Amino acid sequence: KVALQSQGHNAVASVTLSSQAAQRKVINPASPQRKPLPCGRTSEESAGEAKSGSLVEQPSVPRQFHLGMFEIGRPLGKGKFGRVYLARERTSGFICALKVLHKSELQVGGVERQVRREIEIQSNLRHPNILQLFGHFHDSKRVFLILEFAGKGELYKHLRRENRFPEWKAAQYIAQMASALRYLHRKHVIHRDIKPENILVGIHGEIKISDFG
Repeated sequence: KVALQSQGHNAVASVTLSSQAAQRKVINPASPQRKPLPCGRTSEESAGEAKSGSLVEQPSVPRQFHLGMFEIGRPLGKGKFGRVYLARERTSGFICALKVLHKSELQVGGVERQVRREIEIQSNLRHPNILQLFGHFHDSKRVFLILEFAGKGELYKHLRRENRFPEWKAAQYIAQMASALRYLHRKHVIHRDIKPENILVGIHGEIKISDFG
């Protein structure tokens, strides 16, 4: 699904966590009606945000994680090779989506390289309209990806419920998508499977491109 046009960086094996205050905003978000959605920013603006820590606050020392450090909540979705769960890091209260992949199924499907590419690519992307991969870890049987939690689920479900989006909302989705794709192409990454099922909606109504596997 993804073509990497230039040599990427090595995937990281640590997780960066947002502050407790940021999590409270996720757990108890405001829900304005018909409020204009936040538009995507250019890659330069996104890079500035990442450096300033406004997207994700970077701790001074990265931490190594294991499954026991997370409280696992309800399932968020199911894929061919694993499931995605709502999760909370016990110490900080950080809310995330935990994608669980079974190594045996990856081997049978011959997609180990594809998963490594997903980790390598997505861990180096920082844009408000691209689902962020905070880090990953593994045990003897499973691989765990710690992903940004997009609280409103798949864009596809919203489209089915509304049948069609009003012009103002569609226009903002298009602007956000264009910003995200421009950023990806500047990073020499091509997402070859753009569809509503692979676009998530954040807690404030912004879209986020996902599934770089």
